[in-house]
Amino acid sequence: MYDNDTEPTFPTDLLTIDQLSPAALSRLLDRAARIKAGEEAARLDDRTVAMVFEKPSTRTRTSFEAGVTALGGHPTFLGQDDIHLGHGEPIKDTARALSQYVGAIVARLNSHDDLTELAAHADVPVVNALTERAHPCQTLADLLTLRELAAESGGSLSDVTLAWVGDGNNVARSLVVGCALAGVDLRVATPEGYGVDDDAVAAARAAGGEPTLFDSAEAAVAGADAIYTDVWMSMGEGESRAEKLPAFEGFQVGEDLLGGGAKLMHCLPANRGEEVTDDALESEQSVVWQQAGNRKPTQQALLLELLGE
Repeated sequence: MYDNDTEPTFPTDLLTIDQLSPAALSRLLDRAARIKAGEEAARLDDRTVAMVFEKPSTRTRTSFEAGVTALGGHPTFLGQDDIHLGHGEPIKDTARALSQYVGAIVARLNSHDDLTELAAHADVPVVNALTERAHPCQTLADLLTLRELAAESGGSLSDVTLAWVGDGNNVARSLVVGCALAGVDLRVATPEGYGVDDDAVAAARAAGGEPTLFDSAEAAVAGADAIYTDVWMSMGEGESRAEKLPAFEGFQVGEDLLGGGAKLMHCLPANRGEEVTDDALESEQSVVWQQAGNRKPTQQALLLELLGE
């Protein structure tokens, strides 16, 4: 499915992680590592990046704003009260207007379909900063983190075994495909009825991967190098806590699941005492802050690639 040329081409936009080929993903991670090490000279001088956010954000907004600013660009934030996407103005009109002012659009929207429409009518690159369907920017940071962990023992991403424990949500869907592209051995443990959807598994297989699916957290984490979890209730989810949470008994990540020495990953924010224990997050095995920090260089690398810098 993917062209493995030494000079991979990048998509016009990044709405889902499977828009990247394995070669393009590898180059992006290489560039992110150089940025993090202070070895990248490319800049976004005088480029303005619009940040259209319908949902709250701490890490995504701050990492994009800090990253664009550090590269000499100018982030401009448009929150839910500043812009009415599809309400009062058609999405295509908003896309065309913003394209007159900015070099790229970073969008965190309630609807992935709205994001797709925005990208279809924009004349500048559009980046998915989270929808209910996908979170590709998080996956980029996750893969850089795993690459760094593997390098500590002289390995690479293809040597990593990662276990996802919890809900098959938007983060999990992107991770399943991203791990396939990067050659990471991924195991996914979810309660019955809350697994990663068939489309994500199919996309992972198309990328050359084969995630192993479990209904037991203990089975999934055996021999894993890292264990990844996320909140059990996602933003804007219709199902109530009382309806959903009982199904997740046995899926909390604590010191018992980490007993094999695996590192702990979490995209944050965390509900301490729910999907993960406080002790686990504060343990020496936790790499969640390294993971959060990697949002900035991976997103910087992404913008530079999309803008041809």
